[in-house]
Amino acid sequence: MAHDFADWKWQIANRISTREELEEHIDLTDDERSAFEGAMPLSFAVTPHYAQLLGHQALRHTVIPTLHENQTGTGELADPLGEEEHRATPHLIHTYPDKVLFLVTTFCSTYCRYCTRSRMVGKPVDLEGRTPSCPGLPTKRTGQSPSLQKYEETFHYIEEHPEIRDVLISGGDPLTMPDSVLDELLSRIREIAHVRMVRIGSKVPVVLPMRITDELCSILRKHRVWLSLHFIHAAELSPETQEACRKLSDYGIGMVSQTVLLKGINDDTQTLVDLFYGLLEINVKPYYLLQCDPVRGSEHFRTSVEKGIKLIRSLHGNISGLAVPQYVIDAPGGGGKVPLLGTEQIRRDGDDIVFLNYKGKEYRYPDPLQ
Repeated sequence: MAHDFADWKWQIANRISTREELEEHIDLTDDERSAFEGAMPLSFAVTPHYAQLLGHQALRHTVIPTLHENQTGTGELADPLGEEEHRATPHLIHTYPDKVLFLVTTFCSTYCRYCTRSRMVGKPVDLEGRTPSCPGLPTKRTGQSPSLQKYEETFHYIEEHPEIRDVLISGGDPLTMPDSVLDELLSRIREIAHVRMVRIGSKVPVVLPMRITDELCSILRKHRVWLSLHFIHAAELSPETQEACRKLSDYGIGMVSQTVLLKGINDDTQTLVDLFYGLLEINVKPYYLLQCDPVRGSEHFRTSVEKGIKLIRSLHGNISGLAVPQYVIDAPGGGGKVPLLGTEQIRRDGDDIVFLNYKGKEYRYPDPLQ
């Protein structure tokens, strides 16, 4: 059993995905138990490894469903970032001029309850169930495995847009894909001369650290990949996660973290300080502190924007500059990430906070007065 537990494929095959399985590990509250009886907007699953950490209340609240997520709060949307309006191919979102988001899977080994893409992740369809249909594309690329055929329209789009320099591969979690598929996918992207930066967004080192094998690290190093990792609390820095990140660092793989600001979970200065210093100690640079996106059913997770600004200001000058991320709002509707340093950047209009993005265009974020 101990040998199996340390195998990442065993972890995925033995994910906890039902209330009955979860209750073998922890005692559920009435609210949590009731959430499983209704139609949940997001699938439930947690790896056996991460389930061991759920004795910590902060982590528990981020992965175990409650009835709150069935309630739609003020200004909440299924697609809060307007990704569908910027979908260039069935697998590609093109919002920024020089960056694209390449969605390669809808699968995660563990589902976070505040997930921005809860409309699609964990669903038994292939990213909206669409089929590539770009006219003139070859039906089969010589030497390309069948596993990459569904991405051909996306590769073609990137090739035809020389302004694209940065490709962020996400989903779902790309690091749950087999080594051979990842290797071929990354090779195909690296064939495109104008692509200078390739990133992978993942929570695997946290929820599935045994996936970080020497073989995977070699692939990531070969293709000069940066990892954008998702951490929300120092309680996630298990010995296995620390070992995984140090292995990635030993292979020369750059890592940054993206932390979502969550009410009652990490919305106090000391909790953030503990996390950010803990990340630096395993060579992960704190990059973003993200205001929680207004996805449907997330109101109970969201702090006020004013509190977020106060928190980031409490860090500046009081801890190492390396430990301080940017506090950002991802502007609803596809305006991109907007760094906030002070309240002078925002104004209130009823239940909304209004601010300008990098193009000087006005955007709104739902922030009802408490």
